[in-house]
Amino acid sequence: MPEATLEGFDDVAFPLALARGSQGGPEFSTAIVETASGREQRNQNRAAARLRFNAARGVRSAPDRDLLLDFFYARRGRARAFPLRDWADYKSCPAAQAVQPTDQLLGHGDGVRRRFPLVKRYGVGAGSYLRRITLPLADSLRVALDGVEVDGAEVTGGWSVDRLAAELVFDSAPAEGAELRAGFLFDVPVRFDSDRLDIAWLAPGGHEIAEVPLVEVILS
Repeated sequence: MPEATLEGFDDVAFPLALARGSQGGPEFSTAIVETASGREQRNQNRAAARLRFNAARGVRSAPDRDLLLDFFYARRGRARAFPLRDWADYKSCPAAQAVQPTDQLLGHGDGVRRRFPLVKRYGVGAGSYLRRITLPLADSLRVALDGVEVDGAEVTGGWSVDRLAAELVFDSAPAEGAELRAGFLFDVPVRFDSDRLDIAWLAPGGHEIAEVPLVEVILS
């Protein structure tokens, strides 16, 4: 079966060494209006957070600079999106822990449904935040049915990963009421947030880059 593709997206990861030094994180958009009494009215402009990064701090040497230039040219500035490793949040579990097949609850079987979106929860209870995960690393996925790990190669209950759809796909629909959980690593789809890369030349081996802005995009 040919691999799925998305228009305007290159499944070519931003160099991990450069991503390791990036700075950024989630950003919400909230409109706040203060009333005459001093109380605030807060309205979310969008329900989901959007991640933003500055990768300039990851460029520490002339080879790093050349690597960034090569990648920027290949993506045509803002024209094409790509995967980024957010080293602060790239696991289904806390960063210091190892991925387990029971990390995240994906849902329950109904005897018909075979595809389940990958998600990650932040917080607990009614106020928890549910994040739709994109670009899972297929080789990292571990899956559990009713608390028991299931191998993707098993004849009964086997599964695979649709990376671009970010869905767990079972060979056969899980039984009604079966609890589905998974653990995984994942990347974030981003693009450069500028068509210009501003590099100050200091010496043959020296440079200064103030900003390499990256912003999360929605894959569709």
